[in-house]
Amino acid sequence: MKIDAKDFRVPSGKKVKLSKWPTVVEPVYTSKEEYKELLERHVAELSSLQQLHYASNRYALLLIFQGMDGAGKDGAIRHVMSGINPEGCEVFSFKQPSAEELEHDFLWRTTCHLPERGRIGIFNRSYYEEVLVVRVHPEILRSQGLPEELRDEKTIWEERYESIVDMERHLHRNGTKIVKIFLHLSEEEQRKRFLARIDEPDKNWKFSLADIHERKYWKDYVNAYEACLRATSTHHTPWYVVPADDKDNARLIVSRIVLDSLGDLKMAYPKTTVKRRAELETIRKRLAK
Repeated sequence: MKIDAKDFRVPSGKKVKLSKWPTVVEPVYTSKEEYKELLERHVAELSSLQQLHYASNRYALLLIFQGMDGAGKDGAIRHVMSGINPEGCEVFSFKQPSAEELEHDFLWRTTCHLPERGRIGIFNRSYYEEVLVVRVHPEILRSQGLPEELRDEKTIWEERYESIVDMERHLHRNGTKIVKIFLHLSEEEQRKRFLARIDEPDKNWKFSLADIHERKYWKDYVNAYEACLRATSTHHTPWYVVPADDKDNARLIVSRIVLDSLGDLKMAYPKTTVKRRAELETIRKRLAK
């Protein structure tokens, strides 16, 4: 199976029903060995493109990962980006807002960490939490210090979608390529992964009863994601719904999406001017002694 990123792209302005989007598709690979070979190939291609991206210094790339708990966000980032030079990439994981962050608008804390030109920024969760977890738990909204007249729960979500789309449009116009990935996990697969975590020391340290508590809100989260994807997937800043029940397959799909997104940018190594060529020749002569 050849990966076509367009198969996972959410059309702009279209209603989204996640029950119609699969959480598992036919594997791209036929064996564990082939999976490793394909991923290594993708990682190597991405490494080369990152070097060009850094040297070109024209665009910034922002990768946003969202998904239910256990969807594989950490693993996808770790495996897909394993060949990236850390000097040109930063990963940010956004948890509960701090007291300082709550004193600002809901986009402030993530805006501070947007990538520079030539660099890759990765948001493991993002400003989208403000229309996902906050929508599922409106008591959080009531504690954010907003003026009461601006806290109408009948209109605030559409207003926040509009703020997000406006910001992403602004970033696009200024050279930031935004790629948004929703790792689409089934409720049953999440249950299996949670059970597996109990006996895995490298994972159970970050597992708590709070994660189980959130499972009660599964349908609410699905509704919140559907509304969010419909409102914020645009032509220039699309969402990709990646089937996540098969972690390996999901990583291959994610890597292809990232490769295609970087490859679409008009990048080139800086041209060597006559003056620069003369300087290089001088260096050559001195080293040839």
